[in-house]
Amino acid sequence: MTTALVELASVDGRISATAEATIPLRDDGLYRGDGAFEVIRIYGGSLFALGDHLDRLERSAAAIELAFDRVALEREIAALLAEAGEVEGQLRLIVTRGGRRIAAVEPIPPHAETVKVATVTYSPTVILNGVKSLSYAANMQATRLAKARGADEAVLVQPDGTVLEPPTSAVFWVSPQGSLRTPALGIGVLESITRDRLVKALQVEEGAWPVEDLRAAEEAFLASTTREIQAVAEIDGRELAAAPGPRTREAQEAFAATLGREL
Repeated sequence: MTTALVELASVDGRISATAEATIPLRDDGLYRGDGAFEVIRIYGGSLFALGDHLDRLERSAAAIELAFDRVALEREIAALLAEAGEVEGQLRLIVTRGGRRIAAVEPIPPHAETVKVATVTYSPTVILNGVKSLSYAANMQATRLAKARGADEAVLVQPDGTVLEPPTSAVFWVSPQGSLRTPALGIGVLESITRDRLVKALQVEEGAWPVEDLRAAEEAFLASTTREIQAVAEIDGRELAAAPGPRTREAQEAFAATLGREL
């Protein structure tokens, strides 16, 4: 039986209600967004791809020269989940320049069956490519810009027109030629774990794709820890004929099968 979710947080191993958890004010994780984070899906009290998420957290931290104690964090995660019970939700992990290790059990944000997206021009910070850092202000502003245009989410596009990714997910689409495409990791997109599972399960073309290719798609979807697979209904104001379409449903089925195997 699933346990009702209570928002709990662990700060350096001290567990409390999230609303009561505190860290010292003078921490550059807060002052300067200097830190790294992960969000992991919890299914019935079990974490999906915990090892992959912790590996990526280590890579992000190493890229910004931030040391943290992985063994201690793993111990604190286990204690927090034991306290939370068999919940459905997400686990947020944060390591900060001030030396804090934070783990928090949270509810899953609500996501509709379909999403409208708008492209937003974005110039990546090359030294943070592939890093899941706390410096997310630009990503959140991109989403606000997309919403101002009547969309629900942004898709970041380089100034030269190369498609990158949405602020908190990966994007896939069916090209005019009929192939399933997604931007390649080499152009600077985040090494998404949900994306990784889909690329392994499906026939996907990875590359540097022009925004015109995305805008011409007849079917598209976003993929992330919290969304899983979410169909795209509109791109830059153009409605898609299939939302969700057959390739989206194929991706949903493939990811569900992956969950069944890995959990």
